[in-house]
Amino acid sequence: MSDRRPRPAPPPKKHPWLRRPAAAPTPSAPPATPGQASAPAPVQKDVGSIVQAALYRGGHRVSAPASLAETFRQLREEPAGMAWIGLHRPTEPELLSLAEEFDLHELAVEDALEAHQRPKLERYGDTLFVVLRAARYLDAPEEVEFGELHVFVGKDFLITVRHGAAPDLSAVRHRMEDDPELLALGPEAVLYAILDAVVDGYAPVVAGVQNDIDEIETEVFGGDPAVSRRIYELAREMVEFQRATRPLVGMLHGLMAGFAKYGTDEELQRYLRDVADHVTHTSERVDGFRQALADILTVNTTLVTQQQNAEMRALAEAGFEQNEEIKKISSWAAILFAPTLVGTIYGMNFDKMPELHWAGGYPFAILLMAVVCTSLYVIFKKRDWL
Repeated sequence: MSDRRPRPAPPPKKHPWLRRPAAAPTPSAPPATPGQASAPAPVQKDVGSIVQAALYRGGHRVSAPASLAETFRQLREEPAGMAWIGLHRPTEPELLSLAEEFDLHELAVEDALEAHQRPKLERYGDTLFVVLRAARYLDAPEEVEFGELHVFVGKDFLITVRHGAAPDLSAVRHRMEDDPELLALGPEAVLYAILDAVVDGYAPVVAGVQNDIDEIETEVFGGDPAVSRRIYELAREMVEFQRATRPLVGMLHGLMAGFAKYGTDEELQRYLRDVADHVTHTSERVDGFRQALADILTVNTTLVTQQQNAEMRALAEAGFEQNEEIKKISSWAAILFAPTLVGTIYGMNFDKMPELHWAGGYPFAILLMAVVCTSLYVIFKKRDWL
């Protein structure tokens, strides 16, 4: 822990990148009548996005200020103290006051205002700026929810800016307060505890995704038609998960490379190496998930194609069988039509028709019908219509 001298309140700095709202005109109060005391001026309060602010000395909590201004004042009066400020979706005025008090770089503050930043680690003088992507698995909808965390680490302060529900930093604070020796190592120890909490939060997500992949494999081979959409949605979540975990490997190796330069405590070095091992393992699992989903999607496409081909083949076979039946019906209809035609012609009631008074007319008509029917039967038989 570095020595810290009391410092006066810094003068206000101008940040042209910050969009300050125009101050509304304050209405003038009516003059007080003789014998009547003037009304006190209203007290300005901090915007209520502070999750928790606490001041620590020697690994123990000294106080828990209710506002940022009170935190700044107590930190100036405590040379060996450390401030840990937690914010959730802070406003621009709040971040402006933090930037002026702790001399935060304007680019880092601008990133903290806007969510959807990639995980990264940047150093601005004596201040370290870290962006983390936390994740948690939601059992009911069976999906992964991502949160974003921005951390400012200085010599005597640590500021967390959280966008989203994850991670739960209250558990990290309780863990550190239960271990005063570790907390006494300063803001770096808190940073490593936050890194450890974010990485540990990936384990339930990995288990949930593994369970989803097992269910998807069962659905694929079970012929579920809705499985393609589930594969696509899970693959998209794995892309986001990979964007959250892969940069952490390089970030942690960068921190480990600065152990000697910044005199990191040996205990913290061991913690960081353990976190780096877990991140590497998680990143490899996520890469494996993406490859497995790609393979499952290929298999599902093949199975769907095979099913479609089988349905088309069955449809074609049904059409062929139907065509064969139609040919048989048509053949017999033609055979039966011949005697019907002859009988119809000779059944017409006309007086002057040939063969009406011929003795051999009836046998000839019967013979003609038999010859025509037999000829048609032979022709259709040769063409495999019968």
